Amino acid sequence: MKLRALLMVCLSMVLCAADVKSSAAQTVPSLVVPGFTAYSEPNPEALDIGDKSPIKGWADANTTVAWYGQIRATGKLDIAVRLQLPKGDSSKLRLKVGDYDLAVKTVRGSADVITVSFGSMQIEKAGDYRFALSGLKRSGPVFGDIDSLLLTGEATKDALFNLTPQRGAPSVHLNFPLQDGVKAKWFYNEVTVKTDPIWSYYEACGFARGYFGIQVNSPTERRIIFSVWDSGNEAVDRGKVAADNRVQLLKKGPDVVASDFGNEGTGGHSHMVYPWKTGDTYRFLVSAEPDGTTTVYTGYFYFPEKHAWGLIASFRAPKDGEYLRHLYSFNEDFEGANGQQKRLADFGNQWIKTTDNQWMELTKARFTHTARGIYKDRIDRGAGVVGDQFYLTNGGFKAETIEYNDEISRPATGKQPDVVLPDTHLP
Repeated sequence: MKLRALLMVCLSMVLCAADVKSSAAQTVPSLVVPGFTAYSEPNPEALDIGDKSPIKGWADANTTVAWYGQIRATGKLDIAVRLQLPKGDSSKLRLKVGDYDLAVKTVRGSADVITVSFGSMQIEKAGDYRFALSGLKRSGPVFGDIDSLLLTGEATKDALFNLTPQRGAPSVHLNFPLQDGVKAKWFYNEVTVKTDPIWSYYEACGFARGYFGIQVNSPTERRIIFSVWDSGNEAVDRGKVAADNRVQLLKKGPDVVASDFGNEGTGGHSHMVYPWKTGDTYRFLVSAEPDGTTTVYTGYFYFPEKHAWGLIASFRAPKDGEYLRHLYSFNEDFEGANGQQKRLADFGNQWIKTTDNQWMELTKARFTHTARGIYKDRIDRGAGVVGDQFYLTNGGFKAETIEYNDEISRPATGKQPDVVLPDTHLP
C-alpha cells in the first residue's frame, strides 16, 4: 500500500508539472496580423489585397509587403509569416523590422499553409514599427500568397495593429463654431498642403450643404472640387432623386466640368483640373444667398498665377433658404490603398462675412474624426496649431494625443480677406 501511495504521489507531481508547463506555454502573448491589413509599397496597386483573403499577385521583387503597428511593451519578439506557395516552387524572402534586418529564408512550396519563422529580436523601446517583407528570388510565378504576420513573445503585450480590412486613414475634421445669432453669407479659408499622397482630398470650405477643396487624383492629375448635396435621403443613386430635391447648376467657370455625384449622398458636382502645388497656399471662398425656400451656393478660387478670383460653380439648393452653417475643414483618404502614408495640411486665416457685411475671424475649432478613427486600432489622426494656423494630419501610423471633440485655438491674424469677385458673380 505504501508503494502504491508513493507511485500515486509521483504521478500527481508529474501531471501537475505538465499542467504548469502547458499553462505557461498558453500564456505566452501572441498576435496574428492578417495579410489583408498590409500595404503594397512603393506602388499601392501592385498587389491584389482584398477583404479577408491572402495577398495575391506578388511577383515583383521591387514590391514590399508592409505592416504597420505600435509595439507598446519591451522584451523578446518572435516573428513569422504564414503564406501559401505551390508545391515544387521556392522563394527567398527577407523580413525587416524598423531598421533591423532579420533572417533571410528560403521557402519550399507545400500543399499546406506554410509558417516561415524569421527568428526573434529584442524590443528595447516601445513605439511605432514597420514590418517589411521583401522577395529576393523565386522559382515560380509568385513569391507566395501572404496569409498573415505572426508575432509572439512578451513584446506583443498590448500591441496595437489594425486588424480589419479597412486600410484607409481616418478622416479628420476642424469644426468652426459660430456665435449664436450670427448669420454667415461668406466663408473664407486658406490651405497649404504639406504632404500629398495620391487619393487625398483637402477640404477648405465645408458647410451643411456641400464642400470645397483640392484633391490628388493620380500621379499626374489634381483637381479643385466644389459640390452641393441634394435634399432628401438618397445615399447612392441620383437617378432616384425627385426633381424638387435636386440641386440645380446655375453657372460654372471656364474649364470647369459639372456633373452628378452619388454614393456619399447625391448632388451636383463640379471640378477643374488644376496643377496646385504642395507647399503653396491657396485661397477659397464660398457664399450663400437664400432665396425663399432655396439657397444659391457659389464657390470661388483665387488663382495666384492670374492674381484674381475665379468662379468654380454656382448651384441652387432646394428646401434650404438658410445662410452658411456647420462650417468645417478636413483631410480625407478617399481610396484606402495607401492609408499608411501621412496626409498633412495647414488651414489658416478663417473668416466669415455676416449679413450685416462685417468680417469676423474664426480662431476656434473643434476636432473630430470618422467612426473608424474612434476605433483603437487607428490612432494616427490628429490636429493642432502651428504658428497662427491650424493643422490636420491623418495616416502614417504615428500616435496623436488630441482626443475626439477637443477644442483648439489659434492666434488671430487680423488679416481680413481682400476679395474682389469676378464679373461672373451672381446676385
